[in-house]
Amino acid sequence: MHPVIRQFRDFFVSLKLTVVLLALSSILIFWATLAQVQLGIWGVQEKFFHTLFVLGKIPGTDLPVPVFPGGYFLGGLLLINLLAAHIYRFRLEWKKAGIQLTHLGLILLLLGELVTSLLQVESNMRIEEGGTQHYSESYRINELAILDTTNPGFNEVVAIPEAVLADGGAIQHPKLPFQVRLKDYYPNAALQLREGLPNAAPSLATVGVGPRIAVTPLRLTYKQDERNAPAAHLELVGPQGSLGTWLVSPILSAPQTFDYAGRTWEIALRFKRYYHPFNITLLDFAHDRYPGTEIPKNFSSRIRLKTDDGRGDREVLIFMNNPLRHAGLTFYQASFERGDKVSILQVVRNPGWVVPYVSCIIMGLGLLLQFSIHLVGFIRRRAATT
Repeated sequence: MHPVIRQFRDFFVSLKLTVVLLALSSILIFWATLAQVQLGIWGVQEKFFHTLFVLGKIPGTDLPVPVFPGGYFLGGLLLINLLAAHIYRFRLEWKKAGIQLTHLGLILLLLGELVTSLLQVESNMRIEEGGTQHYSESYRINELAILDTTNPGFNEVVAIPEAVLADGGAIQHPKLPFQVRLKDYYPNAALQLREGLPNAAPSLATVGVGPRIAVTPLRLTYKQDERNAPAAHLELVGPQGSLGTWLVSPILSAPQTFDYAGRTWEIALRFKRYYHPFNITLLDFAHDRYPGTEIPKNFSSRIRLKTDDGRGDREVLIFMNNPLRHAGLTFYQASFERGDKVSILQVVRNPGWVVPYVSCIIMGLGLLLQFSIHLVGFIRRRAATT
């Protein structure tokens, strides 16, 4: 073997590398636990674990620089280290079958976490009692939606991701007869009526509700129970010139409408929607309390799920610790609104949800097998000595 290749092999199969990576992982977890107070769980995941490096800023500048290895980097090296050790160090022997089975479960656990972090999608479905819903909404990701509502039978929707919108420039979609140009963008902002703010700066908006509203930029929040509410001023430009500048934000509950090219349009910055090939109707919502208190004891939703192809039509009761699984989605009873007439379901798409269960079973069997092998060997040696 070439000396350089041997050095690479020795580095990746080294037990010292394993110890260093585990020590760095412990420091990363401890650091992230302390930072969770300011950043919240979502911010911690993005900054510390779902990244190759933890980034910091040079004092006095906004230039990001890597200051510590992140979760992807440490987890990837641990996976390579474990695979390399199995290939070059461990042998297929019955005496070590338990250890190999345990390591196989650990490898699956690392791969399952990678799949979950990359592919898992979480959203909420808000349903009023007696109402029907066929989409869920993200509570962290936003999109600019421009709808052609001319046809009374359906709406044609053009959805532009918030990340594309924030990049600025002119956006031209083949289905839109006009361009979308970003005037300004705030990742988080508060909106107030100008009537109570006589000294507010002039508005960039010229049409819709924008001229009557003042925008105040806010710092980004990473708390689990808070949402960032972005705001943007967008100018729509057609072949004949500008159609006006609009203020859009998820805080504005009602979409703004206008007519152009013989069609009726709506424009809104809203939470990203995930449409599903089925409808869910909330038949009844129940909220049980402990006697004599307002403390929730249990809350449940009896729903009717009907698929678009007409093949599925059933009633299901969803309550705490009893979710509904359908079409690769899991529906949890997450919350409700006052009045006990609105249920909020958490909708989770996680292709790797079963991997942690399988890996834990494999590791448990491996540990049990290894313990049994050593126990049998110990009993035999003791019997022979006696």
